[in-house]
Amino acid sequence: MDLSGKELLKLLKKNGWQVIRVEGSIPMIKVYPAISHNDDDGLWLEFPDLNGCYTQGESVEELMENAEEALGSFLAVKMECEEKLPKASPIEDIQQESNCSKTYVSVDVNKYHRDTKAVRKMISIPAWLAQEAEKRNYSLSKILQEALLGKIDIA
Repeated sequence: MDLSGKELLKLLKKNGWQVIRVEGSIPMIKVYPAISHNDDDGLWLEFPDLNGCYTQGESVEELMENAEEALGSFLAVKMECEEKLPKASPIEDIQQESNCSKTYVSVDVNKYHRDTKAVRKMISIPAWLAQEAEKRNYSLSKILQEALLGKIDIA
């Protein structure tokens, strides 16, 4: 099922989905079919098109929240490794066991994808501080990264 962006948005809206845009970003919405299981191991979900992409949850709500995160993280890693994203199969082509159900999971991959290439930034610090850091073999780049990550509270 190849859909244009507009067709996909129309289909999602028709099925009760709400599209939210974060200011300053262009969403990269990806939708994949999934199979949810409720068996002796509890609730878990798999993406047949994404080998190795699974998740679980204590409730249906937690399962679906975890499914979005699993899908987003899986696709982001593929992108960061410059691998082609697998094509999503039509949901009607997905085979399932009788005690399972099929669903779609959507995600804005930009929420999980980060451009990890290094960029040069020029900073100014007092000469004495630069000398002390150099004597101690401190990496100013590493210290700045750690400080920024702590400041903006990103794990």
